[in-house]
Amino acid sequence: MDVLLLMLLCFAGYGVAYHTYGRFLARRIFKLDAAAPVPSHEQRDGIDFVPTRKGIVFGHHFTSIAGTGPIVGPAIGIIWGWLPALLWVVFGCILMGAVHDFGSLVVSLRNEGKSLSEVAARYINKRVRLIFFLVVFLALLIIIAMFGVVIATVFNLYPQSVLAVWLQIPIAVGLGWAIYKKNANVVLMTVAAVALMYGTIALGAWNEHTGWFPTQFPAEWPIPATGIWTILLMIYAFFASTLPVTVLLQPRDYINAWQLFIMMGLLAAGVAVTALTRTDFELVAPAIQAAGPDAPPLFPMMFVIIACGAISGFHSLVSGGTSTKQLARETDAQFVGYGSMLIEGALAVLVIVCIAAGLSLGVGEMDGHQAWTHYYTSWMGEKGLSDNLAPVISGAANIMQSLSIPQTLGIALMGVFVASFAGTTLDTAVRIQRYVIGELAEDFKLPKLSGRWVATTLAVLSAAALAFIKTEGGTVSFGADATGAKVLWPLFGTVNQLLAALALLVITMYLKRKGGVKYLVTALPCLAMLVVTGWAMVLNEIDYIETKNFLLAGVGAIVLALATWMTAETVLVFVFARSTDAPQPA
Repeated sequence: MDVLLLMLLCFAGYGVAYHTYGRFLARRIFKLDAAAPVPSHEQRDGIDFVPTRKGIVFGHHFTSIAGTGPIVGPAIGIIWGWLPALLWVVFGCILMGAVHDFGSLVVSLRNEGKSLSEVAARYINKRVRLIFFLVVFLALLIIIAMFGVVIATVFNLYPQSVLAVWLQIPIAVGLGWAIYKKNANVVLMTVAAVALMYGTIALGAWNEHTGWFPTQFPAEWPIPATGIWTILLMIYAFFASTLPVTVLLQPRDYINAWQLFIMMGLLAAGVAVTALTRTDFELVAPAIQAAGPDAPPLFPMMFVIIACGAISGFHSLVSGGTSTKQLARETDAQFVGYGSMLIEGALAVLVIVCIAAGLSLGVGEMDGHQAWTHYYTSWMGEKGLSDNLAPVISGAANIMQSLSIPQTLGIALMGVFVASFAGTTLDTAVRIQRYVIGELAEDFKLPKLSGRWVATTLAVLSAAALAFIKTEGGTVSFGADATGAKVLWPLFGTVNQLLAALALLVITMYLKRKGGVKYLVTALPCLAMLVVTGWAMVLNEIDYIETKNFLLAGVGAIVLALATWMTAETVLVFVFARSTDAPQPA
């Protein structure tokens, strides 16, 4: 199929879905009301609860949920062929992922901005709430610890991104100050901030060429670069997650959203120009293929590996954590919750196109199918981040050359793009973990641990401990390179998708309490995710036991047991409880 036509069909599908299924959910299922009270007004504190324009909330929400997931996931999962990957990110996104994100946002909005864990206590029972909290805490712990290593790795791979990523901080602070303190024009300030941001990218590329400002740490230092970067990033995340959202978190996410829109626009334009001007631009990746003896089976593993571009449990944490506290009206939820997930799906489509067709334009002296097989001769899931990103970066740089963007600049743009989005995920995850710790502390009557400074300290220190502690050969040791979180990283894919299933479980119970059969819009995706994720976790458990990886086997077994317990409790309440057994939702 023509590459351009394939891309346009996917984008059109997302547009139609927003104006049909998304509108149906907003008007008929959740019945959004612009006049309904929302937490940002009812609990306004100027720190976390701040009524905000929906466009700015969209930017924060989108960059927080995107991260590196819609890039790395398709880059690994496409080994089974571009067709299953594309079908999953299109239909999974429309019918499952966007429903999950939208529903999580609405349910939290109508429950004082509480997390879905707290909502579970209201509509299911307190035991389920505790189980959900434990799964959420574990997932966030891995994300926070791992993303420090991810960003550090990107800095090592693309040193031209270092200056640009760090200089985004003063630009974001200036943008927030201008808009909220000086009532500056949002459009003009956005243009100025984005222009400055791209100026820093050019500065970073020029700096790497001239070497006037060092961006790497000396190799002879006692702590490797990844360890130093992880420490600095944890310090940054501490302050970014405790400052008022309008100071840094929100404006930085907002300008990063524009970075993504521009990057997606460049890639889409590059696909169009390349398709119209070059006859050798074609899909060189197979439509469907067996991934080889070293790879797991397509079903169910592809649905776990390609997560963020289709459905991701982390998104429910953002919806019920930070975004719910900023929405100024209920009716903004469709745009922020459903719409942002569709844009993330579009990003995943572009990543698939960059790999499946962009590599046809050549990698070094290789081109066509040979360039594809250069990257995909073995299972990508066991390789490092640099290997996972390489085909995406190469394909994207090839496509952007049709717009007269030099390959070196294209690589710099992609490097900053990946590092920036990993950074926005990191600081949002720390803030959400602070909420989780705070809510747990209040429930366990430990008020001294619920304050934002103490709770954030616990969130950062626990993640740092995971990053710097290694377990090898049954012994525990200190790892100065901060790669300890990688031990648990293989679990994250299944834990993340399991979290999505559990979030859908809570939303289903919310809709069940409202009466009728509206709950089917979330119950069916929930059932599908429970089956697929449970199956994947069992396969992983078998593999961990056979390879004697008892740490992963033990943690995986605990998570699987918790999820089974929560599901059983919820099913019992769903079947036997009446709508009058719990407070009626709004």
